[in-house]
Amino acid sequence: MATVAFIGLGVMGYPMAGHLRTKGGHELRVYNRTTAKARKWAEEFGGTACDTPAEAATGADFVFTCVGNDDDLRAVTLASGGVIHGMSTSAILIDNTTASAEVARQLAAACADKGMGFLDAPVSGGQAGAENGALTVMVGGDEATFEKAYPVIDAYARMVGLMGPVGSGQLTKMINQICIAGLVQGLAEGIHFGKKAGLDIEKVVEVISKGAAGSWQMENRHKTMNAGKYDYGFAVDWMRKDLDIVLNEAKRNGATLPVTALVDQFYADVQAMGGKRWDTSSLLARLER
Repeated sequence: MATVAFIGLGVMGYPMAGHLRTKGGHELRVYNRTTAKARKWAEEFGGTACDTPAEAATGADFVFTCVGNDDDLRAVTLASGGVIHGMSTSAILIDNTTASAEVARQLAAACADKGMGFLDAPVSGGQAGAENGALTVMVGGDEATFEKAYPVIDAYARMVGLMGPVGSGQLTKMINQICIAGLVQGLAEGIHFGKKAGLDIEKVVEVISKGAAGSWQMENRHKTMNAGKYDYGFAVDWMRKDLDIVLNEAKRNGATLPVTALVDQFYADVQAMGGKRWDTSSLLARLER
């Protein structure tokens, strides 16, 4: 059993920290910007709610962060009261935030200066994956640090892979989001076309999902899309944040992403329709407006 700090108890972090406590059997110290939420988690899972990230990180073997964006991440790690000011030299910082590869490298350098380990480890699988402990974790860092952290990360994961040096986890997550953006738009157009053609969407998907067109999005989202239900899941606002990271990285590395840029603008249309918190499958709503 290790002593673990978890910073950020949102829709993903809350259940992830729970699995570290219940499945991993670790001693958990948690921090959340909303103190009441940290106290609620501590009461539910039997951990300790702390007043600052640094307090949570003090004495921890592993420190996890799962917050909103690069700025949030810097605030809970590098700023006054951040985890780096509480961590010991033997500790490892594991960042589950979907953030830029640039901030991952910045945090790795800050940790290295103090003799601490760092892994960028964004996740995929959404809220359901977090709640079921079945996330895919894409990790960047050195192999020795990964081997130490792997058994702890595994508590909330279905798949954990070391993708390369620091930043590689974030870059892999960017590819994940590129693929999802194209898949969801294709699925939205397919369902829209099928409805206009007068077909039974359930029968159509039952057949085509078993062929080359099949995907996780088709299996898990076609029914709610067909019913026009979007008030759940991975929010459009979050997807636009992720695609902004992708498109900025593409500018740096010279990648050409015309479909991703187009779908990002389609999501902007959904936001303008009032769908900021709708699930990403709401691209269909844009076609049906």
